Amino acid sequence: MIIDAHTHIFSPEIISRRDDICYSDACFRLLYSHPKAKMYAAEELIQNMDDRGISKSVVLNIGWESQAICRRTNDYIIESVARFPDRLIGFCAVQPNDTKDAIREIERCSACGIKGIGELRPDVQGFDLNQNESMDAIIEAIISHKMVLSLHASEPVGHEYAGKGNVVPGLLYEFIKEYPELKVVLAHFGGGLPFYELMPEVKQFLKNTYYDTAAAPFLYGSNIYNALENITGNEKLLFGSDWPLIDPDRVIEQIKAAGLGKEQTENILYGNASRLFTLND
Repeated sequence: MIIDAHTHIFSPEIISRRDDICYSDACFRLLYSHPKAKMYAAEELIQNMDDRGISKSVVLNIGWESQAICRRTNDYIIESVARFPDRLIGFCAVQPNDTKDAIREIERCSACGIKGIGELRPDVQGFDLNQNESMDAIIEAIISHKMVLSLHASEPVGHEYAGKGNVVPGLLYEFIKEYPELKVVLAHFGGGLPFYELMPEVKQFLKNTYYDTAAAPFLYGSNIYNALENITGNEKLLFGSDWPLIDPDRVIEQIKAAGLGKEQTENILYGNASRLFTLND
């Protein structure tokens, strides 16, 4: 079994209106304004999964600026999960600046079987991740519905790339400290946050924080898996490709090239995700 914990899909309507939406939404423009940036619907994802032997995929939304388009695109994810319930695990987006509407959307999505919220982008959506008064109720709703929060994460050093942003480890750590019971998945190895788990006072606050491997070959060598196993243990890494940005096989090959043991490799490829998303319940 393989579970891809980080993919993106869009409805045919969004794909067909790509140019218009690039003009009106900052996050979408950041990620999809380049004509070579790939966009696909659920059927293409399922075909890709079949071709590469992937059993299940987490389908994430993006950090839309308006709650209205969050809801519209969430509808497609909900519909897609209903059509492929054995293959897709849904995450939906909210705009935290619209606190009441965001909470209503969390409740609606949870009732439709959605497992989490994200991939949120505070830097592009324009909300303060550490403004506790406005975030408390949203996080309480996520926790009470036993959902997982997915956040984009950015490396504070290294090369620039489209969509990198500035959601850096220090910002993420201060947020996670406020909500230690919240289950969080940080994309792209958390922008390097797991390396700070070498500090005991940091590690204790990150007990419910997971890191996905989205776009890993663009960022790190295969030795990152060995390094993080020594720092965080092997139970916090989730294979995620960031499809269709990158072919899942490239990330799978990188994981296997790390030379980890069978159990460790299986944990990354499916075991940790299966436990996090309670797929055996």
